[in-house]
Amino acid sequence: MPVPLRLRPFKGLLASLLIAGTPLVPPVAAAEVLELRFDGLELPVNLEQLDGWSRSPAGRSGGGDLAVWLDLLDPRSRQDLKILLRAPLLRDTSFGQQLLDSWAGSQMMARLGDLLTTADGRSTTAVLQTTLRRLLESRQDVSTIGLLRALPVQRLSLQLDGLYELALQWRQQIDLQRQALGRLQALALPERRTGPLAFTDRTPLRPRRQGLAVGHRPQPLPLEVWPAPAAGRGSAAPQRPWLLMMPGLGGNADQFGWLASELAERGWPVVVVQHPGSDGPALKAALDGQRPPPGAETLAIRLADVEAVLAAQRRGELPVRGDGVVLLGHSMGALSALLAAGVVPEAGLAERCRKALDRLPIANPSRLLQCQLSSTDLPKRSSPPADLRGLVLLNSFGSLLWPRRGLASLGVPVLMVGGSLDLVTPPLEEQLRLFLQGRDPRSRLVMVEGGSHFSPVRLMPTDEVLFRLDEELVGVDPARVQSALLRLTTEYLQTLEQPLLLPAQRRVQQGVTLDVLDAAAARRWKAGLKP
Repeated sequence: MPVPLRLRPFKGLLASLLIAGTPLVPPVAAAEVLELRFDGLELPVNLEQLDGWSRSPAGRSGGGDLAVWLDLLDPRSRQDLKILLRAPLLRDTSFGQQLLDSWAGSQMMARLGDLLTTADGRSTTAVLQTTLRRLLESRQDVSTIGLLRALPVQRLSLQLDGLYELALQWRQQIDLQRQALGRLQALALPERRTGPLAFTDRTPLRPRRQGLAVGHRPQPLPLEVWPAPAAGRGSAAPQRPWLLMMPGLGGNADQFGWLASELAERGWPVVVVQHPGSDGPALKAALDGQRPPPGAETLAIRLADVEAVLAAQRRGELPVRGDGVVLLGHSMGALSALLAAGVVPEAGLAERCRKALDRLPIANPSRLLQCQLSSTDLPKRSSPPADLRGLVLLNSFGSLLWPRRGLASLGVPVLMVGGSLDLVTPPLEEQLRLFLQGRDPRSRLVMVEGGSHFSPVRLMPTDEVLFRLDEELVGVDPARVQSALLRLTTEYLQTLEQPLLLPAQRRVQQGVTLDVLDAAAARRWKAGLKP
C-alpha cells in the first residue's frame, strides 16, 4: 500500500526511533508504553513523553527525548498529530455513556479493540469500555492520549497499519465519488435548462397538525397534513395520488414542509409523519444523555406508523384523497418506504455483515444501520399497499439488504435521488447498485452534482444537531438543490398520471446540475467505472 506524502516522514521517524532506542520509564499500574506497529516496524513509545509533547506550544520543546524525533515531522503533520492526541473523543458525559450502550457504539468499540491490543495481541475492547465509562464519570472531555494513559494495561500495541487503512477508507471514498462524477459528466445526455416553479396565486397553505391514535403507541402519532386546495367552480380536480412522507433518522416533519406545501399547492395531497423515538427530540435526548442514540431498532415501530397512517386514510380519518399513494422518504425514511412497499431483505444478511464489519465502515456509515437489522425483529412481511403508485427515495440505502435483486420485486416506478458528495449513503454502493436491478421503465436515478446526504433537509431554527454539521457535509446551497428537486419531483409524479416517460437528461437549474438517468444511461455509467 503506497504511503501518502504526509505520512512518509512519519514512517522514517518510526525507523529512526526503533534504531535509536528511546529510553522508557518503567511501567506502572496504568499504561506507560505504547508499541506502535507500522509497515513491519515496532516502536515502543513513552506515553508520558508523548503526552508532554502534545501539550507543548508551537516553537517550544516538550516531551523529552521523544520530542526530538517528533519535531522532525513537517509542521502540518506535527500539528495534525497533536490535534489527534488532544482532541476530545467524547465531549459530553451522558451522551458518551449512552453511546457505549448502543449497538453502533459496541460495534465501534469492538473494531477499535482489535486495533489497540495488549502486548500479546489480545483485544482491549472490554478494558476500553470500562475505562471510558470511568473517565466519563469523572470528567466531560476524554482525549485520545488521556484514554491511552488511563488504560490499566502496562504495555499497549497500536496497529497503525489498520488505523491508517481506516483513515484511507474516507479518502478513497471521496476519490472514488469524484472519479464517478467525472464519468457521469462525460455521459452524452441531452442538456435541459430549467427554472424554479412559478409561485401559485393562492394563499400559501398551512399544515393541519393532527394526532392519530394508534394501538402500538401510548400517545397519538404526530402528523402534518397538507390537503390539496379545492378545485375552482366548474373545474374537476385531477385524479392524483396522495403522498406519505417519512423523514430520516433524527428528522422532523417540518424539515420537509418545503416539499409538502409546494406539492399540495399543485394538487398532490401530502401527509408527513413524525416518528417519536427516532425523530429530532429523540436525537437531542441522546445528545443530552437521557437515552441511547436511536438506530435500526426503531424501524419496526416506524413501519407500524406507516401501516397505521395508510389504514386511517383508507377509513377516511384523514382529510386527504387521492388516486393511490406514493411513499416518499429520506435516508432511513426511504428504507422504511422500501420495506413498506414489500421489498424483503434477502437471506444471509448476518453473514454479509460479518464480512462488512471486519473493519469500521467509515466510508459508508449506513452499513452499521443495515447490519443492526440482523439482530432486530422486523414485523412479518405484509403485502404492499394495493393502491401503491410509486416511490420517491431521497439518499436511500440497502446494499447489504438487497445485494442481488435490488428493486426487481417492485411493481411500481421509483425516483431514486442521491448526491455526489454523500458520504453517509454513498451513491455508487447504495443507490446505483439497487437501481440497476429494477424493472419498471419509468424508474429514474438522479445524481445531484455537489449534493450531500443533507441537501433535501430544510433546516429549522430548532435543528441544533444539523447546525453542527461541517460545511463539506452540507454540499452546495441546499435551498437551490431543493428548488431543483421540487421541479423534478413534480415531473416524475406527472408520469404516474399520463402515458409518458421522464427522459434521461442533464438538467441545470440555478447553477445546480441534476443528472437524470434511465436504466440504459445508468448501465453506461456503471460500465465506465473502474471495477
